[in-house]
Amino acid sequence: MTAGLILFTVTVAVFCDALHGLSHTHFQATKSAGSSDPQFTEKFFTQTLDHFNFNSMGNGTFSQRYLITDQYWKKGYGPIFFYTGNEGNIWEFALNSGFITELAAQQQALVIFAEHRYYGQSLPFGKESFNIPEVGLLTVEQALADYALMIRELKEQLAASHCPVIVFGGSYGGMLSVYMRLKYPNMVAGALAASAPILSTAGLGDARQFFRDVTADFENISPECRDAVRGAFHLLKQLADRQDYSGIQSEFALCKPPASPQDIQQLYGLLRNAFTMMAMLDYPYSTSFMGNMPANPVKVACGTMLRGLDLLANLRDTAGIVYNSTGLLTCFDLYSLYVQCADPTGCGLGLDSLAWDYQACTEVELCFESNNVTDMFPPMAFTEKDREAYCSKRWAVAPRPGWLQIQFWGDALSTANNIIFSNGDLDPWANGGVRKSLSSSLVALNISGGAHHLDLRGSNDSDPASVVKVRKVEAELIAQWVKMERNRLTAAYTQL
Repeated sequence: MTAGLILFTVTVAVFCDALHGLSHTHFQATKSAGSSDPQFTEKFFTQTLDHFNFNSMGNGTFSQRYLITDQYWKKGYGPIFFYTGNEGNIWEFALNSGFITELAAQQQALVIFAEHRYYGQSLPFGKESFNIPEVGLLTVEQALADYALMIRELKEQLAASHCPVIVFGGSYGGMLSVYMRLKYPNMVAGALAASAPILSTAGLGDARQFFRDVTADFENISPECRDAVRGAFHLLKQLADRQDYSGIQSEFALCKPPASPQDIQQLYGLLRNAFTMMAMLDYPYSTSFMGNMPANPVKVACGTMLRGLDLLANLRDTAGIVYNSTGLLTCFDLYSLYVQCADPTGCGLGLDSLAWDYQACTEVELCFESNNVTDMFPPMAFTEKDREAYCSKRWAVAPRPGWLQIQFWGDALSTANNIIFSNGDLDPWANGGVRKSLSSSLVALNISGGAHHLDLRGSNDSDPASVVKVRKVEAELIAQWVKMERNRLTAAYTQL
């Protein structure tokens, strides 16, 4: 799945190419051209291993990475903008969330991007972090407690005790921002949750929604595009039914011929994931976030799918937009480019994929299916029973359906306040989130022509007018929250 996200990604549950393995110097280099870019300093915070058991793991600690810039801060007075890091390297989210630093410049804020435990370099047990039972400290609750402790300690260190805190996040990171406002309203004055699927990941909604909405993105470009994709998958199924594995290898330029129905399912997953990525990242300009994408990748994909009569070749080259953007791959390795896991929308690659797979096996529910009726993809079910069987075998855990509803209110959010839920109508995650305002302080903002947490990205000349307007509303609401919290803190202080 910024991420939140944003979290990315997810960002957020996503295929993150080889980005998660790159050093922070790579990410710095990608932004060196802009003189106004924020100058983040990378630091490490001594974090508690287990916030909820005083005897656990020898009362140990670990080093949690965070990025900080006071470039715009009015010291001791300006607000603190805190990004609740999601499922990946924190540099990736920091350098693809330019709206936060643009807003910090306007509102004289300190900016902190905190890396989620078990992702990037914030591995509590180093190389042993994904062993059992060490991986058991990877929970939403532990991550939120990490952020709460970090906020408190850094405010003390920076003489910022009266500085209001606003949390930001995209995708899963956006979910965490919502949860921070619900769980720690004493510390967090408001939350901007961009593209946060807080309903679908809590088991609320329709399992068919996600891939139906991916399909809709391509259908909106052209119904013929949708039909071409469906037709290509039908031709692939015919080859698979005949066990023409050498033909499939040739058509899709695979490094090895498939040899079993399992390999065919892997190929289906790899191809479906390419369309998921293009739908999520359908920005109006090229990006290097979670892989290299051209501008308007869905439109580019449809042009590729409709360029001629050879549908299988078209499908192969459309997937290549995601998996072979450089054109350097001579063949596609089924099992290195895509990993099947407990998230049908993709877990990414590398160690970060292990962390997200575990979370999808425990608290985060992602039982989405494609069925070739409401969507254009092969029938691929992932039921609660499928999830339970996989997670028991892979991680020796039993998922807890509905747990996020119990812990973090589910759809019963009406008594909360000071949360913005933003979603773009191009984003397949959008309909798993809050699309209608619940009150004057629980505000849903919908971005016409917006992809996955587009509003968190920095301003761009190609931005649709809708996201410019939404960012303005977000800025105004956040300024109001900061003022309200500053007044509250001042009143509380004078009463001491």
